[in-house]
Amino acid sequence: MLKKLKFGIIGCGGIAVNKHLPNLSKFPEVELSAFSDVFLDKAQQGAERFGAADASVYTDYRELLADTDIDVIHVCTANDSHAEITIAALEAGKHVLCEKPMAISTADATLMLETAKRTGKKLTIGYNNRFRADSQQLHKICRSGDLGDIYFAKAHAIRRRGVPIRGVFLDKDKQGGGPLIDIGTHALDLTMWMMDNYKPKMVVGTAYHKLSQVEEAARNGGWDPASFKVEDSAFAMIVMDNGATIMLESSWALNIRHEGAAKVTLCGTKGGADMREGLWINGEEHGKLFDKEVLMEGTSIPSFDKVRSKSIELEMRVWLDSILHDQELVVKPEQALVVSQILEAVYESAETGKAVYFA
Repeated sequence: MLKKLKFGIIGCGGIAVNKHLPNLSKFPEVELSAFSDVFLDKAQQGAERFGAADASVYTDYRELLADTDIDVIHVCTANDSHAEITIAALEAGKHVLCEKPMAISTADATLMLETAKRTGKKLTIGYNNRFRADSQQLHKICRSGDLGDIYFAKAHAIRRRGVPIRGVFLDKDKQGGGPLIDIGTHALDLTMWMMDNYKPKMVVGTAYHKLSQVEEAARNGGWDPASFKVEDSAFAMIVMDNGATIMLESSWALNIRHEGAAKVTLCGTKGGADMREGLWINGEEHGKLFDKEVLMEGTSIPSFDKVRSKSIELEMRVWLDSILHDQELVVKPEQALVVSQILEAVYESAETGKAVYFA
């Protein structure tokens, strides 16, 4: 008989409805049993669209966690509540997938990791860009040693005019920051995963409130400068313990021609890689320089929507297998903690004007 896992969804907004629920519902091993949101109508809508016939609905996530039949929790709330809810869910004996970023502070992320270890429950973070076809292929190339020692990298998270004005994205208290913690976190995670390097030594960062203070048209209708409480762009140089350097760039609004989010550029002793326009590998062979495009699905990298759909489905498949078959997590909480540490250091450096050193 097929073993089913009972899932509880905490936070039934856009990230749950557009990412988690439609993809989880594809798997026969999943029963979407409980939905919680501070807005009752959102929880009810989630249950009606995706839930089991007898799905429960809550406005208080603690009541959901009290249900001993629930096996797995997905935390899809604002960033400031990630740690609180994740820790409570782990304490209640649930496995947890928490959306990115892990938390808005290193202290909170550390408590999440410590709780997972103490309770013995699985914890992973929603860095779904690792599961894209191009990311998976590049990771294999990196692990094969074809690029050699990767000592310089760029983490790209650039939007020209892509400010998310819905929800609480512009609320610093709720989100902890702007594009750096929203999309920069994906690019940084992807870069360190490719490099397999999680020991930062020093960070110098800058953050800007420039275009955010000018009301102008954008793709989604523009923004109100008075409500823009987070940075519109942030940049950092991260020096790792082994001397490798990562340049991190993130923006929601920037006067720049080329965009690209959750992309990496890698430079190694044997070769390099670039994901900004397809996946390209470069190097030297037989005395000649070469640039080679790595094709996906026989022709090229699929469209963004197709890539996103497939990557999230794979993310959920791997997550299910880690629970049902005790397989190794792809996104480990120890790795996500380092991402949070670096993001916090970038914000600190931007505020103080000084480099931040790691012990």
